[in-house]
Amino acid sequence: SGSRMQQPVMVLQNNTKREQGKKAQFSNIKAAKAVADVVRTTLGPNSMLKMLLDPMGGIVMTNDGNAILREIDVAHPAAKSMIELARAQDEEVGDGTTSVIVLAGQILQAAEIFIEKKVHPTVVVNAYFKAMEEILKITEELGVEIDVENEEDINKIVRSCIGTKFSHKWGALIVDLAIRATKTVVRQSGKDVEIDLKRYAKVEKIPGGLIEECTVLDGVMFNKDVTHGEMRRTIKNPRIVLLDCPLEYKKGESMTNIEMSNEEDFKKALESEEEEVKKMCEEILRVKPDIVITEKGVSDFCQHFLMKGNNVTMIRRIRKTDNNRLSRVCGATIAHRPEELTEADVGTMSGLFEVKKIGDDYFTFITESKNPEACSILLRGASKDVLNEIERNLQDAMQVTRSVIMNPKLVPGGGALEMELAHRLIEHSKKVEGLQQWPFKALATSLEVIPRTLAQNCGANVVRLMTELRAKHSKEDGLWYGVDGNKGCIVNMKELDIWDPVAVKLQTYKTAIESACMLLRIDDVVSGMKKTKKEAAAQQEEAQDEGHTFGDERDG
Repeated sequence: SGSRMQQPVMVLQNNTKREQGKKAQFSNIKAAKAVADVVRTTLGPNSMLKMLLDPMGGIVMTNDGNAILREIDVAHPAAKSMIELARAQDEEVGDGTTSVIVLAGQILQAAEIFIEKKVHPTVVVNAYFKAMEEILKITEELGVEIDVENEEDINKIVRSCIGTKFSHKWGALIVDLAIRATKTVVRQSGKDVEIDLKRYAKVEKIPGGLIEECTVLDGVMFNKDVTHGEMRRTIKNPRIVLLDCPLEYKKGESMTNIEMSNEEDFKKALESEEEEVKKMCEEILRVKPDIVITEKGVSDFCQHFLMKGNNVTMIRRIRKTDNNRLSRVCGATIAHRPEELTEADVGTMSGLFEVKKIGDDYFTFITESKNPEACSILLRGASKDVLNEIERNLQDAMQVTRSVIMNPKLVPGGGALEMELAHRLIEHSKKVEGLQQWPFKALATSLEVIPRTLAQNCGANVVRLMTELRAKHSKEDGLWYGVDGNKGCIVNMKELDIWDPVAVKLQTYKTAIESACMLLRIDDVVSGMKKTKKEAAAQQEEAQDEGHTFGDERDG
């Protein structure tokens, strides 16, 4: 029976692709490298921009690693996981998205040689984790404490974050915006510091005007006009009442039928409705407001009533988020029912309410408040693309400010830290036993990719520069030397004032190394689980029959 060919057993359907063992690892490494190459040119001050067309035909122009990768549509599973890295980095610390990807790509590439030489991936992974522990320890040690209250110190850091972005021409301006916005939003309750930028520092983009006109308001603005043309448009020291209930008569909960036998009934019904609204208005007037702002609708009758006799300005249908910001700015409490309004709920902390027309729209500004805890950042600029890019840069800058306030330690930027780590790890690798020594060393050298890329992007002589840098770092006082991304020469980062927050760096290394390890551990990629057309069609019909479950099945 040995001569007869045995029938091959088909476990997987014959249209599935399956990559096993080394092949899978190599394909993952290639994919990761490809992703890293996309963003590699966007690292550093001389970074190139990428222009992406999204499926709707809109254009995105940016050099924010995360924004680029968000737009790219990727098929390869390993590449997808690389893109998740940038997103994680962006959400966690807001800066260093490009570095994470470049680093992870490089670390994987360093592992390629070992896998070719039949070193088991687990050995490599363990060595990498050992190296990571060392890296985190050294980074913490090298961190320089700063004083958060000192404007200059914070300025330095944020400036080096902005330095690599499109808007670094207006560096000082953006830096200033970011710091002011972040400091406004900081809330300290005992030991806890809460800095919620997403909710309380709103960026409002209005095309037109000069970039120099961007400001952080000491209050908030929103895109609304007063409800009636004759209401006051400017009020000094207003008393503000915030509501989130409609100021109109209550409609019946479900379908309500009212049977009327004679015409008097109809009048009665209307009268009682008006009576209701009037009561509401009186409840509001009890606290003598100048401005009433509600998230819901306002009936004409109510508007008339508040305006005529009492000269109250109304704004309706404002977003919930805007309302929350407003309450933090003017000190009002958002009331849910007019009956419950008390003197304490009225906001009096703002100095000025005005409605201005900018471009085609009316905007309401509530400003000049004493110590606001929320703010609006007003961005002006030539075109939508410019504005979007500035907003992205500002987001990064604010996140960096936040990281620094949370963890006030700095390390030298410009690849100086990476070179120092590489040097110290290579020293340390001599103490590592056995096979693990080699991957350990390889990770150390792959850290050099950051300074190398910086040098590449500004057209320096890469090989010479790197050799010089290595030499500098092998001496005792070499710690501060890195690449000046503008001129492409070796500079002392302390003198140039280029710093990175420790929080950002730690996160970068953790994310990059951990993900590289995860991708290395994959030894089997099965893809193409497509059913044949007939089966797919049959399944779709089934799915359509169950369409009434509102996607519960889909959401698990």
